Amino acid sequence: MSNLLAYKNYNGTVEYSKEDGCLFGKVTGIKSLLSYEGDSVRELEKDFQNVIDEYLRDCEEKGIEPEQPYKGTFNVRISPELHRIVAVYAMEHGKSLNAVVEEAIGNMVG
Repeated sequence: MSNLLAYKNYNGTVEYSKEDGCLFGKVTGIKSLLSYEGDSVRELEKDFQNVIDEYLRDCEEKGIEPEQPYKGTFNVRISPELHRIVAVYAMEHGKSLNAVVEEAIGNMVG
């Protein structure tokens, strides 16, 4: 079960403020701070969707490209020994390092 909201390829967190008695969250995976809140899950989801729609509308009005949370590239830091092992594995199997890492991640979450 996921505690993330999803809408138009954007995801957002779901958190609870005990002192305020409300749900709140922020859109993940982008630099822009887009936050939302609600007194119920339904209100939270609606405000989340409204924030995304407003963000996309603002970007269109300003003629700028909206940030995309998942571009398909990211940096991973691993130990030099693991890097060597994976690189050798890739060469032995006639694959690129990226292909091996993508396959491994796919096997883990797929």
